[in-house]
Amino acid sequence: MTADNYSLTTEFILIGFTDHPKLKTVLFVVFLTIYLITMVGNLGLVPLILMERRLHTPMYIFLGNLALMDSCCACAITPKMLENFFSKDRMISLYECMAQFYFLCLAETTDLFLLAAMAYDRYVAICSPLQYHTVMSKKLCLQMTAGAYIAGNLHPIIHVVFLFRLTFCRSHQINHFFCDVLPLYKLSCVDPYINELLIFIFAGSVLVFSIIIVIISYLCILFMIFKMKSKEGRGRALSTCASHFLSVSMFYGSLLFVYVRPNSVKEEDKDISVAIFYTLVIPLLNPFIYSLRNKEVINAMKKNIKKIF
Repeated sequence: MTADNYSLTTEFILIGFTDHPKLKTVLFVVFLTIYLITMVGNLGLVPLILMERRLHTPMYIFLGNLALMDSCCACAITPKMLENFFSKDRMISLYECMAQFYFLCLAETTDLFLLAAMAYDRYVAICSPLQYHTVMSKKLCLQMTAGAYIAGNLHPIIHVVFLFRLTFCRSHQINHFFCDVLPLYKLSCVDPYINELLIFIFAGSVLVFSIIIVIISYLCILFMIFKMKSKEGRGRALSTCASHFLSVSMFYGSLLFVYVRPNSVKEEDKDISVAIFYTLVIPLLNPFIYSLRNKEVINAMKKNIKKIF
């Protein structure tokens, strides 16, 4: 096909979830509620951790940055999705697409490294408590946090840069509720093999690297927990680790399914329900799983609420 036989597409239509009027209203209310709770829960944690000196430890520094990135993820996806429930055209430009993917990929990649750092931090705290302050120094904590942000920025930049090698001349409808790169590859009139390969290599490398750290850390933690003599302490530790690991498993599993499985471009219709987990559900759950079950965070919240009122 020559350039004279087609017109290039620079705008796309996000199909979203449904065209049924009543169902659209219900979904709008549900996702708006999720968005508001996510933003309040995550953005509320950041100033709380900054203001409370007792929370100036590696675990809470990682947690504060995780909350910030979860807010970034929600902001990248949800406002446009909510607008499209009642928009007539549901249009999004190619550059808006790139921006949306960039901020989503930034948030998700940074989250992966932060979760790995949090798992390692818990491993040191539980398995080597006497050496904790020596091993998890402020310098190492800042280096790990900075490394997560650097990797989080570099990863989407690579994919956005390589998007410029593609031209889009087929259908301009994206069967998704946000502008991901995989549906875009399907609309390209240039073979996206290199782009797909880069997604597989870089996304796979980031996921596998962070998964290995998380699994090894939690396995060591479990061995230490089973050595505990106190049944009450063992049960409490197991409950905390189980909820943390469930959240991490859902997050990693959904990302692996979408970006690293074979034929991910051809089967993107299956990705919508899975994408809901890592773009909407996980950012909603993280504040409850990591913070609101934590006595130190709850006590800090009560203390600051008393100051205000």
